[in-house]
Amino acid sequence: ALQSESGLQAYHIEGFAQGTSYQISYYDNEATISSKSIDLKFSELDSSLSIYKPYSLINQFNQSETGIEMDEHLHKVVQRSLKIWKESNGVFDIGILPIVEAWGFGAKRHSNQPSDEMIESALKCSGSDKLRIEGRRLIKSIPCLKIDVNGIAQGYSVDVIASYLESRGIENYLIEIGGEIRVKGRKQPGNQIMKIGIEQPSENKDDDAGIQKIIEMKGGAITTSGNYRKFIQNGAKKLSHLMDPKSGRPISNEMISVTVKTKDAMSADGYDNVLIGMGIEKAFA
Repeated sequence: ALQSESGLQAYHIEGFAQGTSYQISYYDNEATISSKSIDLKFSELDSSLSIYKPYSLINQFNQSETGIEMDEHLHKVVQRSLKIWKESNGVFDIGILPIVEAWGFGAKRHSNQPSDEMIESALKCSGSDKLRIEGRRLIKSIPCLKIDVNGIAQGYSVDVIASYLESRGIENYLIEIGGEIRVKGRKQPGNQIMKIGIEQPSENKDDDAGIQKIIEMKGGAITTSGNYRKFIQNGAKKLSHLMDPKSGRPISNEMISVTVKTKDAMSADGYDNVLIGMGIEKAFA
């Protein structure tokens, strides 16, 4: 490995988690982070937040009559989600799983078009207005309400990994999970600013349309959300947020792709959904 004057070297960890691929580059004097420790973080996150793991805390909530005690992960994500729900006037809504499931985009996939009656009854069971937090308890006002945090959990996961790296004294890193990115510091050993490429939207998921813009990042998070591929390679996470929580149907507006750059990945991830859902004029406002 090349060494910089400061003795920092580049280390890379990559793997598969949360239905998508991840990669971590960090710069340190020695390999201080094991891929096993990263996998442990992911399994801890999944057992809290994943609707794809039957034993997860979020599934315990979804199957409960009135609610459950949350762990730190679910608490942080739900609290933030409810804040974004209020700020976006309901465009972003984690209480949307009944609608997502009706359309076949939940953990049990199907391609049947739901009837109007099915959409109506899913809407009655949906909505963050039926959720409240009391201390560490998440309470639902109606037993059939189910939540899905796929639209924000991946960004949160990036932040959790970033905190972990920083707790180990790492000051220069790039973390990417399914297209959600967070960086700090500079690339070593050459001390260059990190550059992030934003993909050109393309209809065909095998088509490498190329990079439309390169952004230099000294720190912070960036995420791109696309409405242009129903099954983009970012794993399943982008499917659920393409539903309109008010109509119970997929979002259809002129927005194709939104890129959000902000301090933390959970914010970028949450707000890219909001902007896609709002349409171009409201998004700019």
